[in-house]
Amino acid sequence: MPDSTTPHPHSIHIPVSDGYRLAGGVWRHAGAQPGTPVVVINAATSVHSRYYSRFAAFLHGHGFHVVTYDYRGIGGSHPGRLRGFEASWLSWGELDFEAVLQFVSREFPGSPVNVVAHSIGGFVTGLAPSAHRLHRVCTVGSQIAYWRDFAPRQRARMVAQWQIAMPLLTACLGYFPGKRLGWLEDTPRGVVHDWCHRMRRYESLVRRGVDPDGIPGRRALVERCSRLAAPLLAIGIDDDAFGTTAAIERLLGYFGNCPATHLRLAPGAVGETAIGHFAFFHSRFERSLWRIPLQWLQSASVPADIPSTLVRAPAM
Repeated sequence: MPDSTTPHPHSIHIPVSDGYRLAGGVWRHAGAQPGTPVVVINAATSVHSRYYSRFAAFLHGHGFHVVTYDYRGIGGSHPGRLRGFEASWLSWGELDFEAVLQFVSREFPGSPVNVVAHSIGGFVTGLAPSAHRLHRVCTVGSQIAYWRDFAPRQRARMVAQWQIAMPLLTACLGYFPGKRLGWLEDTPRGVVHDWCHRMRRYESLVRRGVDPDGIPGRRALVERCSRLAAPLLAIGIDDDAFGTTAAIERLLGYFGNCPATHLRLAPGAVGETAIGHFAFFHSRFERSLWRIPLQWLQSASVPADIPSTLVRAPAM
């Protein structure tokens, strides 16, 4: 793989253990010292990895190698036809993210591996068998989309859109046509099923007839997540209707062995009236919000000059 001294990625294809190939990009420093840290960016559900390119270039500019990729069925990892294509959050974590971690270990031997995860990317992080080797993790608005955790004022609209309209369209077409609706990328039906689940715990979806191990499969999923031990910073935005305090705490419950810090920010803390679930990765926040994950990845600390509310920290 060629080196790069510019903030532009080289296209890569990452083989997965089941034969699938993922599309991605790598920002790599030419002549970097062995042990230069790496950051992998785990995207939100059905968001193309190119959405995070400017943020990746920002991290690269501060000394990190950076890898972005698309989960199977999404963006550059689209199979060409989604009707009948099988993918789920579980395969995104167990197979796809695991393949990326194996790729990073081959390309950057001896380098500490960090993750910045958006939305479901936080849960995907804990599903990879090698996740226990991660150095540091920062999540942004990460949760498992349990509907009762949605912000109360937006809950009815969100349930109508994501819990009713989305699965109905998927049942009719065999996949979710997100591009045509201007909502998201086109999305495999299994991912839609996971997103629209109505249970408090994701492992409730693992049942006889779906997972051959049944109840033991549930235990294995929970135990795998509990092996994630890296210091974790969970960032929540107060006007994010998905990433409420309850939603983020529900996800952190899977990572019981992580020294986790849950930090919440109001849009007004950085002079904004709204940020929501997606805007954190807009380049206008390079000099403000982006300093939070950067400092976490560098030193497992957070900037003191950005007003925030601490929900939990390891010492609490």
